Amino acid sequence: MGVEDEAKLRGDALSGDIVMGKSFTARNAASDSAEERRGALANRRATSASRRRASRPLDGEETDSMAIRDVAVAGLSREQLLTMHYEMVLIRRFEEKAAEEYTLGKIGGFLHLYIGQEASGMGAISALRPEDYIVSSYREHGHAILKGLDPRQVMAELFGKATGCSKGKGGSMHMYSSEHHLIGGQAIVGAQLPIATGLGFSIQYLEERRVAVAFFGDGAVDEGAFHEALNLCALWKLPVVFYCENNQYSMGMAVHKAWSVSSLEPRAAAYGMPYARVDGMDVFEVREAMLQARERAVSGNGPTLIESVTYRFRGHSMADPAAYRTRDEEKQWRTTRDPIALFERKLKEQGLIRDEEIRAHNEKADALVEECARFAEESPMPSEDELYHDVTVDGRGAIAWRTKPSTPRE
Repeated sequence: MGVEDEAKLRGDALSGDIVMGKSFTARNAASDSAEERRGALANRRATSASRRRASRPLDGEETDSMAIRDVAVAGLSREQLLTMHYEMVLIRRFEEKAAEEYTLGKIGGFLHLYIGQEASGMGAISALRPEDYIVSSYREHGHAILKGLDPRQVMAELFGKATGCSKGKGGSMHMYSSEHHLIGGQAIVGAQLPIATGLGFSIQYLEERRVAVAFFGDGAVDEGAFHEALNLCALWKLPVVFYCENNQYSMGMAVHKAWSVSSLEPRAAAYGMPYARVDGMDVFEVREAMLQARERAVSGNGPTLIESVTYRFRGHSMADPAAYRTRDEEKQWRTTRDPIALFERKLKEQGLIRDEEIRAHNEKADALVEECARFAEESPMPSEDELYHDVTVDGRGAIAWRTKPSTPRE
């Protein structure tokens, strides 16, 4: 990676040296200390010129020196970058399949798609460790998959089936997995913000080395919960990252018509909180900002507010025709700013991906989402008894609690 490429990755991220992450395995463990990352970066700079000469692929083909490029892009190996590409494609195909099933009447309620925002989620979650918490909004299908949930369980939850990750009782807006530290999608706008604050307090109290990340949209920043959560986290220096996925429309309201400021920087400044504004269509830029925010949080230096400027290619939900924006605007974003296409272009420029691998990833994702739909269709509905489970702490169910013997004091 040359100096120009490094500067591009920096973008509007947090100040200081670029923090290059080390390789992550399984579900995207983040890098170690900032000092180690800076040392690795210095070593790469010292040999970057010779690497570029030695590893330049010819005619789009891999060369024997391709392995030298394994650490040439943001500290990630070629295998890891290809995995990231596949998962972004998988999210896109999953959401497209979900839209199809919704039109067939297989999915009820509201359905909020993540199409167009894949880089925003991929960049952020790839910078986290498996033990880190995330708590999200109702547009969380992609977050669930990136956090490690089985896509079949996610689709089954959309269908309201017993094999879903929330036993079919949550639906599209309430994905959950304690195993993967996904503390739910939240249907109430801004509800995840105080929950993330509570998670941060728990982490601090238990002296754990992990973070809680709150994913929320631009519409949530005008909620009182946003200000309350930021203030308390800043006051107590809680290990929380507030990650705003600004897709530029709060339902049908354009951000520039709703905000009196052009960015969230003044909001962060009001609470003395570090702030970063990143291109949410650029995986690497998002990842760098999240790596630095996570390092700050686990080092005891408190929260960060990140604004990821992205764009949803569909309406607010499947019920929204998006009549408030022009088709020309949508076309412009789709044709010039598609996050998957941009990622593919960068990988091709570095000689890290070939057209046949892109086709293979698309075919693999297509096959998996078809399997997800079959699994969901063939899964049983929750039993009536499930209505009363997971309601009370002791697990006896609502009916058992209401009919239990009482005392005069009660």
